[in-house]
Parts: sequence; C-alpha cells; structure tokens
Amino acid sequence: MKQFLSFVKKEFHHILRDRRTLFILLGMPVMQILIFGFALTNEVKNAKIAVLDPSKDASSLSLTSQIAASRYFDIGMELHSYKDIEQAFRSGKVKLAVVFPQNFAQDLQHFNKSQVQLIADASDPNVATTLTNYATAVIMDYQRRITGDRKLPYTINTELRMLYNPQLKGAYTFVPGVMAMVLMLVCTMMTAITIVREKESGTMEVMLVSPVRPLKIVVAKAMPYLLLSILNIASILILSVFVLDVPVRGSLVLLVFEAILFTLTCLALGLLISSVTASQQTAMFISLVGLFLPTIMLSGFMFPIENMPLPLRTISNLVPAKWFYHIAGSVMIKGLGIGAVWKETLILAGMTIFLLFVAIKKFKIRLA
Repeated sequence: MKQFLSFVKKEFHHILRDRRTLFILLGMPVMQILIFGFALTNEVKNAKIAVLDPSKDASSLSLTSQIAASRYFDIGMELHSYKDIEQAFRSGKVKLAVVFPQNFAQDLQHFNKSQVQLIADASDPNVATTLTNYATAVIMDYQRRITGDRKLPYTINTELRMLYNPQLKGAYTFVPGVMAMVLMLVCTMMTAITIVREKESGTMEVMLVSPVRPLKIVVAKAMPYLLLSILNIASILILSVFVLDVPVRGSLVLLVFEAILFTLTCLALGLLISSVTASQQTAMFISLVGLFLPTIMLSGFMFPIENMPLPLRTISNLVPAKWFYHIAGSVMIKGLGIGAVWKETLILAGMTIFLLFVAIKKFKIRLA
C-alpha cells in the first residue's frame, strides 16, 4: 500500500509542477461551462427585424411597439415599400420582416379581422421557425388584449404548459451536455498521455522493475485525476446553479455519484488509449478528435438521436456521454431518482469495468 501511495504522490507532484496541465485540469472546465453556458443556446434573442407599415395607424403602431418591447426582437429597419424586403434580407441585416396591410385598423374595426404577414430568412430553418413562432405568439397576445371580454364565434383557445423548463432557457439543455463533454475531454485527454509520457521520458523502466503490480500502476496513474475531477464536478455544479440559474431538482448526492461514475469511465478510457499508443501526440489526437466529435454528435447533446438512421443510433450506444447526458438531465432537470436511471448507471459501470480490464491487459510490462 505504501508503494501504491508513492506512485500516486509522484503523479500529483508531476501535475502540480506542470502549470499547463494544472490549468487544463482546473481552468478549462470552468471556462467551458461559462462559455458554452452563455454562448451555446438554442434561444433567439435580440434578432434584427424589419417592419413595413404603410397604414401607420394606432393599431399597427401599437402592435409594432409590442413586438419591439419583446426581448426576442430588435427593430433594425423600417421599410417603405414591398420591394425593399428582398434587399433587406440580401443585406443580411434582418432575419424577419413584419408586413402590415394598407388599412390595418379599419379592417379590425369593420371586419373584426386583419392580416399580418411574417417573412423570414429560411436559410437557417431553425432560426426562421423560432422567430416566426415568437412573432406569432406576440401577435396572438395582442389580439387577446384588444379582444377583451368579447366572445368571437368558433374561437379556440390553446393553453400551453412547458414542464421542467417553463421559461424555455437554453441552459437547461446545454448544462448537462457541457458537463458530459467537459468531463469526457478533460479526464480522457489527461489520462491518455500519462503512461505514454513515462514511455517517452524513459522512466517507465523504473516503474516496471518496481515490485508494484501493473494493476496498481495503472490505478495509481488515474487516482490524482479522479480527485481533481471531483473538484471540477463541484465547480461545474456551483457555476450551473449560481451563475447559469440551472437548479438541481433531484438528489445532489445521486448526481455527484453519477458524475464520479462517469469520470471513472472516462479515466478508464484514457488509460486504455495511453496503454495502446506509443506517443503523446497520438494519444492526444485520439482523445481529442476521436472522442470530441462522437460526444457532440452522438450523445443527444446537440442533435436528437431519434432523428438519426439506425446505424448511427446503434453506434451512439457505445458513447459513454450519451448515457451520462440522460442521467444528468433526468436527475438535475427533471428531479428523478435512481429508479429512473438505474439502467444507464449499470451501463456506465459495465463500461468502466470493461475499459479498465482491457487497459490493464494492454499494459505492456516489457518495453522491448
């Protein structure tokens, strides 16, 4: 046991002496959770729009003011003719155009109806759909306000209710995904170069002639990164709750346990990469390129897995981040317990045992 602790202490000394490694371990997760938490969002705010209002009556000006008062829109251009609409979109200065008819107020007063045309830049379909939905909601709210208590025939009122995230904040979706991505990249990347570094520096011979078994050497390599990853988990959760306003509705103990389990999976994967590669560059390339894209594309973080073809859906089951993303979202956002995530927990535990077993088997006790 004393020899094992000596290896752990040695790895700690190496990390603390290397300021770049220490910055990657402790600084990168904080920076990523802040950058992704604020910048990576599917919400659309302060979108530049154009307004074509030939009527300029009280009703159209009131509706325009209500649109401008919304946090989603910023009226950046007032058009004078229908011909100016296409030019406004070509300039790239607006994403949406609101077009009023010539007699907007008169149509409302005499016919109890009027029409507002919404023209969106559909080069980005998601943004166009989001903006038109936002604008439609504002117009419907204005209609309800001017209608008052009058009952119109065949009026159907739709009541919407958003569970778990009533304000539709993007951070609720991205914080669990960013947590999975940060732990996957940092833990796997740093442990992927530990054994390879010993090979390149020539100190692996000293380790191999020691009486410590390969299992203890491999585990000792991962222990410092596990302890530092626990600090990263704490910092990510603190930033999520107090900076990004994402609550932890479920059990905090369960969430931390699942995060540590996922960290162990990432460490085991990093040790496997480190055992089968011969240079730090190769290990770094595999951990960055080989894991970053699957984590982003196949974990359900950025794109729904249900929309993917069957081969990709099958491959996504091999990505550990997919299972942790589901666990973190269920516990953190939905407030569910272990009964809802036990299957994913067993899968991560199985992956950890399998990867660690293969890493130990692939660990070469002879350099020649």
